[in-house]
Amino acid sequence: MNTISTQDADAADLTSVMKLSERGWLSHLLRSQEFWIVVAILVICIAVGIMSPQFLSVRNLANILQNFCFIAILAIGMTPVIMTGGIDISVGSTLGLTGVSLGLLYSNGASFEIGLIGVVLIGAFVGLVNGVIIAYLKLAPFIVTLGMMSIVRSQTLVVTNNQVVYDFGPAQDMLIAVGAGSSFGVPNVLWAVLVLGAAMQWALTMTRWGKYVRAVGGNEHAARLTGIPVDAIKVSVYVLMGALTGLTAVFLVGWLGAATNALGQGQELQVIAATVIGGANLLGGFGSAAGAIIGSILIEVIRNALLLAGVNPFWQGTFLGVFILFAVMLERFRTARS
Repeated sequence: MNTISTQDADAADLTSVMKLSERGWLSHLLRSQEFWIVVAILVICIAVGIMSPQFLSVRNLANILQNFCFIAILAIGMTPVIMTGGIDISVGSTLGLTGVSLGLLYSNGASFEIGLIGVVLIGAFVGLVNGVIIAYLKLAPFIVTLGMMSIVRSQTLVVTNNQVVYDFGPAQDMLIAVGAGSSFGVPNVLWAVLVLGAAMQWALTMTRWGKYVRAVGGNEHAARLTGIPVDAIKVSVYVLMGALTGLTAVFLVGWLGAATNALGQGQELQVIAATVIGGANLLGGFGSAAGAIIGSILIEVIRNALLLAGVNPFWQGTFLGVFILFAVMLERFRTARS
């Protein structure tokens, strides 16, 4: 009898632990900003699909999957920047510079590989300059990247003499195949988002670098006292942001089939918005690559829905701003509850 009672008690304890675990998982899910953004995406898709059946067509959904990827790659790179308490508003201009630089390299006979490496290095150099000034000269990230935004956009016009590049030389076929092509029925740029997102999520959660990034954004002074190389971490996130911007330029130019000076104009707001909407804290310390991807999808869904609904494109900024405010308030509420 005692043995049976003990077994029953153990079974009851195990059941209680499982129920508590399930409640904890559910509670965590409901507190997750990423979860509520996914819900918002589904609600918008259903509502717009009812009003405009064309929205849920295979062709339109394929366009959404293709278009959101360019912002998503940049948002993945922006995530560790914001997690350190920084920001990079020069990303749109850097995209323009790397895009036209790619076109010029290819038009002058560079191979696809050389062009790819070249623009990634150009983007990384812009990030390096940003990072060094911010980390070692102790200037505010907003001011530094604001100045860099103007410098880089100006250099974009200088290097092209305000001309559009259409001819990509011997690398043209490969460039278009990478940017506009697909593998196993999935756009190549979407594969890039999935791989980069998984790699960034792993780096932020499973590596020492990721822990340092969180620590710097959470409490920079405490991070310095514990021996974390704060300045080097800050430089690294801006270099990574620049490198991913150069990579994005390869996909974007290949998809468009042209390199223009207008590349990236205004996209800094969309990138920052996608990162913040996805749960990154503008004060630093928290963010995720998965959230950045989800935020990018929401922005593209909104843009696409407004176009299909015939809404004046000038309203896009209003809707985007509303979702940014909503995301910040949601983060503030979640922080207060914690």
